[in-house]
Amino acid sequence: MTSKDQKPTTNDAGIPVASDEHSLTIGPDGPIVLHDHYLIEQMANFNRERIPERQPHAKGGGAFGYFETTEDVSQYTKAAVFQKGTKTDLVIRFSSVAGERGSPDTWRDPRGFAVKFYTSEGNYDMVGNNTPVFFVRDPMKFQHFIRSQKRRADTNLRDHDMQWDFWSLSPESAHQVTWLMGDRGIPKTWRHMNGYSSHTYMWVNAQGEKFWVKYHFKTDQGIECLTQEDADRLAGEDGDYHTRDLYEAIERGDHPSWTLYMQIMPFRDAETYRFNPFDLTKVWPHDDYPLTKVGRLVLNRNPTDYHTEIEQAAFEPNNLVPGIGISPDKMLLGRVFSYADAHRARLGVNYKQIPVNSPKAPVHAYTKDGAMRVQNATDPVYAPNSKGGPVADGERYPTDSTWETSGDMVRAAYKLRKDDDDFGQANALINQVMDQAARDRLVSNVVGHIKGGVKEPVLSRALDYWKKIDAEVGARIEQGVKQS
Repeated sequence: MTSKDQKPTTNDAGIPVASDEHSLTIGPDGPIVLHDHYLIEQMANFNRERIPERQPHAKGGGAFGYFETTEDVSQYTKAAVFQKGTKTDLVIRFSSVAGERGSPDTWRDPRGFAVKFYTSEGNYDMVGNNTPVFFVRDPMKFQHFIRSQKRRADTNLRDHDMQWDFWSLSPESAHQVTWLMGDRGIPKTWRHMNGYSSHTYMWVNAQGEKFWVKYHFKTDQGIECLTQEDADRLAGEDGDYHTRDLYEAIERGDHPSWTLYMQIMPFRDAETYRFNPFDLTKVWPHDDYPLTKVGRLVLNRNPTDYHTEIEQAAFEPNNLVPGIGISPDKMLLGRVFSYADAHRARLGVNYKQIPVNSPKAPVHAYTKDGAMRVQNATDPVYAPNSKGGPVADGERYPTDSTWETSGDMVRAAYKLRKDDDDFGQANALINQVMDQAARDRLVSNVVGHIKGGVKEPVLSRALDYWKKIDAEVGARIEQGVKQS
């Protein structure tokens, strides 16, 4: 019996159905008939309701909110989203990198911090992490790095020996690995961690002046982290701890927020700066380029359908609006292609028509057809044309986020500069940022991780790796590993 006030169950075509419990059969005890279309729809949809998970960043969660620009930074960028007083809707997705969709939230892993701003000039995406650096600096190595953190082909198990094999053969990873093995390798919650662009981007103002910038979203809740012991306990007690925390905080009205600061480098400084400013394994010291406040990001609405609004959210660093551009960062240049390509493979060529990915700005594009297209193309569907179709406006929207370059085509690392090396900033992190208690926890975390299956010859390389980062810390790690 159903109440007259209850909505009737329908199929996906909106047609009311007779039963939520019983299939259509020949008599109560007879066989099921093939023309029970509602049963077939239920089973067929169930068999297809999982889309491929992300590779990487499969496990994650998110919410909706807004960004408000509170400061005047128009001298640096003409982007509408960053003009003082502008309030822009957004969606954010937090994630871990290596684990699958069912993995625990509290594994030691970098966290993704991806933001989609629905600006008046189109969608602007910032695909960042909770660390200001990354493991590698060339996209040729990215796939190999991710595979080293995933599962072995033979055992289907994650393998610390495989991870340290890659890291110890890739000295540029030292800075990020030091972050990962320190306290911030396991944030207490997504609300209690910072977000960084990590990459260097370009800002362009209305006068055409160019600046190199890095984004820093500083948590207003304060930095809080989990110890390895607490993280291991929570992985067993509540594998969705971070997902649950964010949802429940917003549900009770405790809306998390972050303040956006920028590091801003004059365009010509990049030519002579002591580090390569586009090297993703390096930070810009704040003494050289202090933080400039821009505005505040607030999350105030939970998704109503996680699959539709979060799992299908597609963030891509090629979504750039006027006044914001890319830089010569090789990893960023590779990601400008790879993210959009991954979305086409996972969600289909028309993924930008999924509501969470649709811009709030008008779309006047020449794309058409393809699977799952829901917005009609209108003639003319080609350019140039004399039929009144949209026309690119190079004067109003010039390609001004560019830089000069020259040279032969080569396969080579960045040229070394005065203070460029792979271990110096990792050493500074240990000795200038961490206190003694944090260094002790770093040693304990590394010893525990290496003891988890790292064998010779990788073991010797891993111990040498840490000695190159810091002689004292390296010696303590070696002692801890070799103790029975």
